[in-house]
Amino acid sequence: MVVTLTIWGRRNSLNVQKVMWLVGELNLAHEHIPAGGSFGQLNDPQFLAMNPHGRVPVIDDAGTIVWESHAILRYLAARFGGEQFWPNDPGERSQADRWMDWSQTSLQPAFLTEVFWGFYRTPEDRRDWPTINQGIARCAQYFQLLDRWLEGRTFVCGDQLTLADIPTGTSLYRYFELEIDRPTVPNVEAWYRRLQDREAYREHVMIPFSDLYGRLDF
Repeated sequence: MVVTLTIWGRRNSLNVQKVMWLVGELNLAHEHIPAGGSFGQLNDPQFLAMNPHGRVPVIDDAGTIVWESHAILRYLAARFGGEQFWPNDPGERSQADRWMDWSQTSLQPAFLTEVFWGFYRTPEDRRDWPTINQGIARCAQYFQLLDRWLEGRTFVCGDQLTLADIPTGTSLYRYFELEIDRPTVPNVEAWYRRLQDREAYREHVMIPFSDLYGRLDF
């Protein structure tokens, strides 16, 4: 089999995990090149020629370069995902788009920036607790909203996994592993258990992250 898909990024990056999870779900042959963090490369001229922002993930699909995790998800879904991940009907497709954008503009700033970075990745003596507590409260609000939405649903958009599940679902492993206050969200917790039953989720998302504790350098 000729491998035409190359993916750059470190496996413990949340945004890289989104892409790798979808790649696993689609069973795409690929080459993974560690980049970012201790692996470097992001300031190399060759990398900056692909992504001028110097960030991962980046993919090269037979000469087509795509960066930004959600743009990559949409590209892979349109290219390889079929009706499950890229419905022909624009209205149906927009259902996943809404939740992807919500995750990126609402949940991820609260969880990844204020909680995960502010609490877990910041050394204890440098933590900004008002901002951390604000993030924890915002996460609680967002997951309670999602819990109400998931009532009677197997996945975010219904009975099967779609792009709607991936951005938010990728955050669940870290969210439930952190020693923070969390509300009771039974529908989210049931959804999380269903995701854990998926081989691609276990392989690409449930990656220990203790090496990131108290580290602001990457």
